[in-house]
Amino acid sequence: MADEPNNLVLEHLRHIRAVVDEMRAEMKQFTMRMSVADQHIANLHVSEVGQTMEIDRIKERLQRIERRLELTDG
Repeated sequence: MADEPNNLVLEHLRHIRAVVDEMRAEMKQFTMRMSVADQHIANLHVSEVGQTMEIDRIKERLQRIERRLELTDG
């Protein structure tokens, strides 16, 4: 009978350890997925900057063309 409470406590501790191990694995997977998401967001920002720079260059070229063809009011 004295062994029964000890076994019950050990059984509960093993169950708790299994749950904690499972949560640890899930958190590791979640952390990896968040890192990938962060990388994708960073790549989107870089892409956006590149597109903005290209649009600015196109605007400058268009303004030069308009000036040469005397299409602007100013």
